Amino acid sequence: MIDWRRHQWAEETRCSLTERITLCSCNLFREIYALQIACLNISEGPKREDFYRFIIIITFARMISARVSVSLLFNFFINFEMFQKKINTTYIIPYPRPAIVTQPVDIHYNFCKLKPLSPEETLEEQLLLESFAWPETPSLPSPLFMNSSSDPAHSTFTILPRKREGQWQIGDKLEALIKIYDFMGRPKKYGADVLLARLHNPTLGAGVAGQVVDHLNGSYSAVFSLLWEGSAQVEVTLVHPSEAVTELRRVNIEEPDRIYFKSQFRSSLLTRTTTCNVCLRPTQPVCNYTDLRTGEPWFCYKPENMSCDTRISNYNGGYKESLTTMEKLFQSGVNMKVSIPASGPANVTVFPKQKGQLEVNSSSVESEPSGYYYQGVWRALDGTTVHQFNTSSAITQCLKGKLVHMYGDSTMRQWFEYLNAALPDLKEFNLHSHKSVGPLMALDYANNIFVMFRAHGPPLRTFSVPSMELHYIANELDNVLGGTNTVVVFGIWAHFDTFPVGFYIRRLMSIRSAVVRLLSRAPGTVVVIRTGNPKPYTSLGAFVHSDWYTFQRLKALKAIFKGLNVHLVDAWEMVLAHHLPHSMHPQPPIIKNMINVFLSYICPPKGGFTSWADFLILGLKAFSG
Repeated sequence: MIDWRRHQWAEETRCSLTERITLCSCNLFREIYALQIACLNISEGPKREDFYRFIIIITFARMISARVSVSLLFNFFINFEMFQKKINTTYIIPYPRPAIVTQPVDIHYNFCKLKPLSPEETLEEQLLLESFAWPETPSLPSPLFMNSSSDPAHSTFTILPRKREGQWQIGDKLEALIKIYDFMGRPKKYGADVLLARLHNPTLGAGVAGQVVDHLNGSYSAVFSLLWEGSAQVEVTLVHPSEAVTELRRVNIEEPDRIYFKSQFRSSLLTRTTTCNVCLRPTQPVCNYTDLRTGEPWFCYKPENMSCDTRISNYNGGYKESLTTMEKLFQSGVNMKVSIPASGPANVTVFPKQKGQLEVNSSSVESEPSGYYYQGVWRALDGTTVHQFNTSSAITQCLKGKLVHMYGDSTMRQWFEYLNAALPDLKEFNLHSHKSVGPLMALDYANNIFVMFRAHGPPLRTFSVPSMELHYIANELDNVLGGTNTVVVFGIWAHFDTFPVGFYIRRLMSIRSAVVRLLSRAPGTVVVIRTGNPKPYTSLGAFVHSDWYTFQRLKALKAIFKGLNVHLVDAWEMVLAHHLPHSMHPQPPIIKNMINVFLSYICPPKGGFTSWADFLILGLKAFSG
């Protein structure tokens, strides 16, 4: 008996048989259809003709024995003839290397063929998009006049006075009013600028991210929690003017394929290379490499005179240039990632909290930052006690007997490399795999520690790697047994900024479903997620790496995994609050703090003081309070 489940996905080809015979659901027609699918994988020539005759004979005998009506027999042979005529344009590659060649008419109108959603998922996606929807931005005239766009040099921020009498104290909320002006010095009348804010003290190694509220009239509030004693300096940065957001949004809609990928196909002595993407313009037939288990889509243009199942590799093909005529909106040092000056003092002095003195709160924001730095050490504000794993022995003791599975992009691979370098007894096993994709594996036999890394499935900008090594995180999680000795950590964000946010939402939904299944069968499994972070970029790189793209995906990730028994390492705030410059791959001091948070989730303190530093900090808090 042919396993029909392996061929259910083939219904997407909409062949004439499924269109015209309404009894396709019965076992007989399923077997017939599967036989027809099999014949498509036989090369042109006598062998295929012989196979056609074989199918006709078998089919006729099966239909007679099943007492199928004459009219259905007649319809079958008519449809089979049409099916034969169609095989030159639609090819189906069987399990386990699924690939369908789809004609251009089957591509969606916007040429990004995303994974279909259930009604419940569609509603969730709509609510998600509404929750972090960016304010409307102005249309751009052509030619562009910079005079009316946001200018950080003319803009200002002002620290507002304390709402209650007295001095600023630990626990208060400090608010700065930001006013945006254009290049003519005129106040802006609408919002949607991209702003970042932080409060810091370089001497104390202290810093915390601020929360920016858009009042939609050209003014903004930046709200900060006062968390340390001493000086606290406000810093506000214009990442993009609102006019640049208009262009970023347009490019993401009109040019979602600006980053493109290549795959090599090889058969005997013939080798060809074609373009691949989830967004392929409908100019020629494509091979459909949609994952059977997750439904995650991926396509390549079909190589001429070659089968889809001859694909052997995947790599970053390049980047489209000349995407915009609005280059003036993306000038480093002029209007992109430029500090806004203060109108008046840029810092305040914070005193210990006084007994009986009420804290000053803000009506602008309700949420708290996830943490802050003090003396270069990250301290969480979500109730997690962050232990300082300053020695290799402390890390080893925490990971003893643990299986650590890491999945994601190169920012996740950083963690694997950090542990591999920090633990002398953790030895990397050479699997002869590509470093950028993996799998990478390291073992500490004496302490029974296993650490592995594997890159997420496409899209993945990397050097040429075997296509079979591109695994989807959801599928990998389904293969993890789980348990109290198992840790799963993933970070997936950097390669999704150039695609529609709906593509990223669907990927996270697939991963979430796998996480739910994992925690259902093994509730003791520790699951940790690393978020995206701010990064530097040039005017050209803004259309790939813009913090505006990353920030939206950060919001989506937090919302999708909210309420699950998972832990978050908020890389966005940990990079933003630190004094070191932003980097796609944060510098070692930041990575060390991330690893400390990660390990603290695995090995939470079991009462008492985790270090002398914690003892002293707690004592200072008690003394000041």
